[in-house]
Amino acid sequence: MKRLGILLSGRGSNFEAIANSIEAGKLPGAEIAIVISNRTSARGLEISRSRGIPCVAIPSAGMDRETYDGLLIEKLQEFDVDLICLAGFMRLLSTRFVEAFPQRILNIHPSLLPAFPGLDAQHQAIDYGVKIAGCTVHLVDEFLDSGPIIVQRAVEVRDDDTADTLSARILVEEHQAYTEGIRIIVEGNYRVAGRKVIRG
Repeated sequence: MKRLGILLSGRGSNFEAIANSIEAGKLPGAEIAIVISNRTSARGLEISRSRGIPCVAIPSAGMDRETYDGLLIEKLQEFDVDLICLAGFMRLLSTRFVEAFPQRILNIHPSLLPAFPGLDAQHQAIDYGVKIAGCTVHLVDEFLDSGPIIVQRAVEVRDDDTADTLSARILVEEHQAYTEGIRIIVEGNYRVAGRKVIRG
């Protein structure tokens, strides 16, 4: 059984989707070991408590990245986490953190990377005038939204879309794509060759 550690900062909708997938049997061989938030007010912590999933807030305010990431590493190791899933975790991870869990950290980003990395990807897509947007599940390296891509899903950008309407449609795809990406990694039937995640 692969033990997942979920890192989040806010509402936790992708975390909730992962938990739903596990309950529905769509992620056999996976369980959520711990949910960690850098914000005590994160709604994701409430969801975790309501489901009986262990959770903890480790506030990051006023703490430098290396020190904070050291606390995260200790807590994740305490819960014997095999795979880390970033679910709206609004902090950049240090090289120290990435090296502690090599190719064991997943993230989901609301664009078709390498397009529109960073914050407000949906606003960026609308402002740029692209016709296709989407989401990307990728392995995390020490750079922003740049690790090898596992899964991508495309979403049409409509002429009357706003960042909010586009975000809502992308989020539906995120929930499915993250489950698919986690399943690939948990099953282990893949290899990483340079930037490519090759299945089979």
